[in-house]
Amino acid sequence: MKKTLLSLAAVAALAFGAQEAKAQSPQRAAIGVVFDGTGGDLWGVQYKQSFGGTNNGQAQVMFDDHVVAVGADYQYARPFRGVNGLGWYAGVGAQLTFIDAGDNMTLVGLRPQLGLEFKIPAAPIGFHADWKPDWRLNHGNDFDASTFTFGIKYTLR
Repeated sequence: MKKTLLSLAAVAALAFGAQEAKAQSPQRAAIGVVFDGTGGDLWGVQYKQSFGGTNNGQAQVMFDDHVVAVGADYQYARPFRGVNGLGWYAGVGAQLTFIDAGDNMTLVGLRPQLGLEFKIPAAPIGFHADWKPDWRLNHGNDFDASTFTFGIKYTLR
């Protein structure tokens, strides 16, 4: 029950934050779904906000059986010349993963990333795919370089 309330609160905060950012900022923003291969098959909601120029922030709340992961990332992004809508990005973020299966625990991790993003020029839809390793800093200090994410976003601005 406690995990369900936390999950609902996180999704509501993310949605409210998206509306606040849209109302206060002239920058590009997008919200969508994300699929992450970290420790299983996580899926969830992702929000991205441009801070101008090459700087972006991104937040996500993801779910799996008995797992809730909350993360925030910084991204440096650049377009590819001559390809309308296609760009690359590199960044790093932090992630908290709450596991409620037998031994309840919270994993703390860093998530570097390198990816591609495509925004359909004539539509408010974008896609991303990235390599996003998981470097767990507690409970065994593990590094998993085999994780990728994929997402579909609706552009708010």
